[in-house]
Amino acid sequence: MNEILVLYYSRSGKVAELAHLIARGINEVESCHAVLRTVPAVSHVAETTAASVPDQGAPYIEPGDLQRCAALALGSPCYFGNMAAPLKYFFDNTISQWLAGTLVNKPAAVFTSSGTAHGGQESTLLSMMLPLLHHGMLITGIPFTESRLSSTRSGGSPYGATHVAGSDGSRTITEDEKELARALGRRLANIAHRLKTA
Repeated sequence: MNEILVLYYSRSGKVAELAHLIARGINEVESCHAVLRTVPAVSHVAETTAASVPDQGAPYIEPGDLQRCAALALGSPCYFGNMAAPLKYFFDNTISQWLAGTLVNKPAAVFTSSGTAHGGQESTLLSMMLPLLHHGMLITGIPFTESRLSSTRSGGSPYGATHVAGSDGSRTITEDEKELARALGRRLANIAHRLKTA
């Protein structure tokens, strides 16, 4: 069974919803199983630490999750066109995995949600790709053979799955956004499966 890691940080819940949709697409692929993980929030006060187990949602990622995964989907909200600090902090502390080549030649995909259509989705997706490229991962996106990518009036990008939540976060994930997220999950899982069996 190929374990596909879906690692994300979500504050309002929209990125978590996308993560679950991507996981659903992964689980549609034979011999693939999605594993959802998150990262703790970064404290504004140096003396404050996060609980070792989150109150709700996915468990926190552990080093073994990176070792075991056959592929990685990485998600973050858009913060001024960049990935959220908790994800950046996590990757800043993966030097031992980088030295060991833990993620080399594993496929990866990225996903995000923003308040507005021009909220920096593509630059956020690109910012998440940078540490993945340094880890030697193989980046995959959504090809235009997915017809919804050309017709969507909401989220969706060849760089990865996206959602436009609205400035108050009230917009639900559209059918186009749902299908593109599932398509990204399926594509990532299919590539991981093919690499493992090659």
